[in-house]
Amino acid sequence: VQLVESGGGLVQPGGSLKLSCAASGFTFSRYDMSWYRQAPGKERELVARITSTGGTTNYADSLKGRFTITRDNAKNTVYLRMNRLKPEDTAVYYCAALASWGQGTQVTVSS
Repeated sequence: VQLVESGGGLVQPGGSLKLSCAASGFTFSRYDMSWYRQAPGKERELVARITSTGGTTNYADSLKGRFTITRDNAKNTVYLRMNRLKPEDTAVYYCAALASWGQGTQVTVSS
């Protein structure tokens, strides 16, 4: 299993980012995918999850309405669209599947 995140960076409060996670080494279309994040000094937390077909999504309660998880099974890629970003969204964002993690991508929200 290999998961490679991209798309992080520095963004001003209120801005948007779209993260991508390219997956390989397993049959992507058969598995649920998740995004997690870990802020400095805090535990890793679940951000969003999407079922194998993309038919069902779940979000951390605090993020509903701002974040959207999607997937493209033809491209073996899962995405996380983040809108109206806040400084407290600053964290390393990780893609996860099959008990495996990517290396993470840093998102920093600051003016």
